Amino acid sequence: MARRLSQILDQWRLRKVQDHWSRVADTSGAMDPFALRALRAEAWAMRRQIDRVLHVADHRLAVSAPGAGLPRAPLGTDWAWRPDVWRGPIPTPGAVAKDARTAISNDLAAYHDCPLGEVVLRQIRNTAEPDRAPFGLTLDVFGFRGSFLSLAVSLPEAAVSGLKARHLIRVDALIDCDRPVRGFVRLNIKHGPNIEQMVSALAPDGREKLVEFDLAYAGIDEARVERAWLDLILNDAAMTRITLRDLAVSRRPRAEI
Repeated sequence: MARRLSQILDQWRLRKVQDHWSRVADTSGAMDPFALRALRAEAWAMRRQIDRVLHVADHRLAVSAPGAGLPRAPLGTDWAWRPDVWRGPIPTPGAVAKDARTAISNDLAAYHDCPLGEVVLRQIRNTAEPDRAPFGLTLDVFGFRGSFLSLAVSLPEAAVSGLKARHLIRVDALIDCDRPVRGFVRLNIKHGPNIEQMVSALAPDGREKLVEFDLAYAGIDEARVERAWLDLILNDAAMTRITLRDLAVSRRPRAEI
C-alpha cells in the first residue's frame, strides 16, 4: 500500500513539473533578460540530468548488434568500461573539429593543432557481430596541416579507486581505416602534483588493437592517485576515414609469483 501511494505521489509531482515547464515555455518569449538568464541556467541543469537518464535508457533498451554487450576482459579483471560514445546514443552525434578542442561527450574530446579544422566526427551505429560495441565513432580527416590529432578519454573514478602499482591497465580497440595509420595510446595518471605518463604503440596491421600498461614501471604514489585519462594519438591521418568500432578499458591485478 505504501509503495503504491509513493508511486501516485511521484506521478503527481511529475505532472506538476511538466505543467510548470509547459507554462514557462509559453511565456519565455515575453520574459525580461534577467529572469530569462536565470531560467536558462535552471533548464540546462535539468537537461543534463535528463540527458543522463536518456543515455542509459537508450543504451539498455536499444536493439544491440549481435554480440554487443559488456567489454571482453581477461580473467581476474576487477574493472571494465566503455566510454559513452561506444555504449549509447549521445545528444550531439556529429561535430566539425574546428577548434583546438572539441567535446564529443562527457568523457571524450578531440584535440588537434591544424589551422584548417577539416576533421569531422560522427557517432555511428554498429550492426556487425565482430564490431562488439553497439556504437562506433568515425573520423573523416580531410586536409590536415597539424602535427597531431588525438582523442582524450577521461577515465571514471572507478578506474583509479584502489589503483595499485601491481595493476595492469588494458586498452582494447577495433579500428577500421582506409589505409594503415600510425597510432599510440598514452596513459596519464595524476598522483599528487605529478603526472605519470606511459606510451605504447598500436599495432599497424589488423583491426584489433591491444595495449597494456604495467603500473609497476610507472612509479605512482598509490595513496595520492587522483584521476587518469587516455590519449589516443593518430599520426599522418590526412585524407583518411578512421572508424573506431569499439574502445574498451579494463584493469586487473598482476598475478603474484
